[in-house]
Amino acid sequence: MRPYFDPDYDKYSQWINPPRVTIDNTSCSDCTLVKVDSVNKPGILLEVVQVLSDLDLAISKAYITSDGTWFMDVFHVTDQQGKKITEKKTIDYIEKALGPESIKTDSWPGKSVGMHSFGNHITIELIGTDRPGLLSEIFAVLANQHCNVVAAEVWTHKTRVACVIYINDETTSQPMDDPNRLSTMEEQLRNVLRGGDDVKGSRTNFSMGSTHVDRRLHQLMLADEDYENDGGIIEEKEDILFRPVVTIDHCEDKGYSVVNIKCKDRSKLLFDIVCTLTDMHFVVSHASVSSDGPYGIQELYIRHKDGKTLDSVEEKEKVIKCIEAAILRRVSEGFSLEICAKDRVGLLSDVTRVLREYGLTVSRADVTTIGEKAINVFYVRDPSGNPVDMKTIEALRKEIGHTVMLNVKKVPSTTKSPEASGWARNSFSFGNLFGKLLS
Repeated sequence: MRPYFDPDYDKYSQWINPPRVTIDNTSCSDCTLVKVDSVNKPGILLEVVQVLSDLDLAISKAYITSDGTWFMDVFHVTDQQGKKITEKKTIDYIEKALGPESIKTDSWPGKSVGMHSFGNHITIELIGTDRPGLLSEIFAVLANQHCNVVAAEVWTHKTRVACVIYINDETTSQPMDDPNRLSTMEEQLRNVLRGGDDVKGSRTNFSMGSTHVDRRLHQLMLADEDYENDGGIIEEKEDILFRPVVTIDHCEDKGYSVVNIKCKDRSKLLFDIVCTLTDMHFVVSHASVSSDGPYGIQELYIRHKDGKTLDSVEEKEKVIKCIEAAILRRVSEGFSLEICAKDRVGLLSDVTRVLREYGLTVSRADVTTIGEKAINVFYVRDPSGNPVDMKTIEALRKEIGHTVMLNVKKVPSTTKSPEASGWARNSFSFGNLFGKLLS
């Protein structure tokens, strides 16, 4: 006979040993320590990192171990201004989201999209071949169908584009339930995506889903195999973007594959990597994360969910490509246009049309609606490498009103790729502590 396991054992275990979350502002002078101790469960690392990512917290260091039945991690975090986390509202949110209550909180107030962030919407997922003016055509279709864009996020990587757009009816502010209207909209969007030289194909999907938007964008591009595409700006702009250095070794004595990563450090880097590994059915059992000047350094000990390591050369090459893609999808070059204006149907169509008319390419977009205000960020670049012309700015003001708040920022870039040799040995290695943690 097989031994009996109570299906509610995990629930009992978490009730007996509830998660413990500590926010420590005394141990370090320049950052806040977020410590999480919990019963180990599938996906727990991604849950923790996602909460910190949604709060736009910068992670300068992290130490993670989750082998066996217990999960322990420590994150060194600051806000976007490099200061400690002292606001009670933020601390309470972290404790509620990760602590004993384990509530599924709404997305952080003011964030664009996230888990369960909008109740009255329909989600549109689009993926296809990127081309100039595509975003303008997509938003024009939605405006012509009298759809209000509640929020949206757009990523481009190499030659592909993925969008997650949240819409509702202009008149009722409720999800559209007319099947004929939805069918017409879907067909028009499909025609827009097919309008270019779309050799690889495109997809359009309508749903009521509530998957975290950043994770969904990674899933869409991973399923689309954007990592296999050798085209795009990374080869053309080597002085601006660089390919991350990713290596995979084998830790024979402990039975892990060890992923070493060095790349330009940025916000949400750890989330993007953990998200992709999770969706590829890998478990991160141990990890160390640190910063070395402008670079982020990560060492992750991983296995398949079935306990196997990466043994074949082909599998290692695929994982390396997928990690590189996960890092680069969110990287932007050029300029960011931050627009704050009164929301209205057609606003996004007007903005993206002006950008198209002035020859600017949108590499990424983040669209947010808070009350009656639209807060939109477009990452744009001039194909010739020139700064954004003031004529473009004035044209935008004319289209969306002179009362609009419009800010133009240069996106920081790097001019040197990290060296492939030597860095892993010189940086902090989790392997130095590995034996002590498991002893």
